[in-house]
Amino acid sequence: MNVHFMAMTTAKTKEKLIEVARLLFAQKGVESTTMNDIAIASKKGRRTLYTYFKSKSEIYHAVLESEFKIMYISLEAVLNKAISADEKLLEFIEVRLDIIRKVVLRNGTLKAGFFRDIWRVENVRKGFDLQEINYIQTILNEGVNQHIFEIENTAIMAVVLHHAFKGFEVPYIRGMMKGFAPSDGGYRDNLVKLLYNGIKKQ
Repeated sequence: MNVHFMAMTTAKTKEKLIEVARLLFAQKGVESTTMNDIAIASKKGRRTLYTYFKSKSEIYHAVLESEFKIMYISLEAVLNKAISADEKLLEFIEVRLDIIRKVVLRNGTLKAGFFRDIWRVENVRKGFDLQEINYIQTILNEGVNQHIFEIENTAIMAVVLHHAFKGFEVPYIRGMMKGFAPSDGGYRDNLVKLLYNGIKKQ
């Protein structure tokens, strides 16, 4: 019982440190935030902070991972919906873009430099990207089984779509894809045509 309680306390302390660090990174920027700032803001002390994280780089890594977990939960919810594969793929794209936009905005938009270190972010994101490719392939396989999609290699197609979706992120976050609402003749409709009809005249 005590062991369970200690494990819960440890987990809560770690979560609090990560959230405090995230807020400071968003407000002050990653480079301007020190481990001492995080210790003071969390009211846990430097010794406690260093028990969980050896460096600011390590806690930054943990913050990024916690943000990507938010995306996992949202995308898994779409994956588990009882809807047709073509509808599921479109909802997957919409939810994905919306969640990424919310994550960036809640972390001080792009001003605080939270996502500026692209190589560090991409390194943390590798695992998420592989999982997302797996999610996309699952949807594609459902579509093939439902006789909605005709795809020879769903693994390769999932990778292609993943990289295409990543290309939408920055313009979507910056508000350059406002025509992404259903049936407004904008980006969404054109994406539907590209995905399901191609660009060659039928």
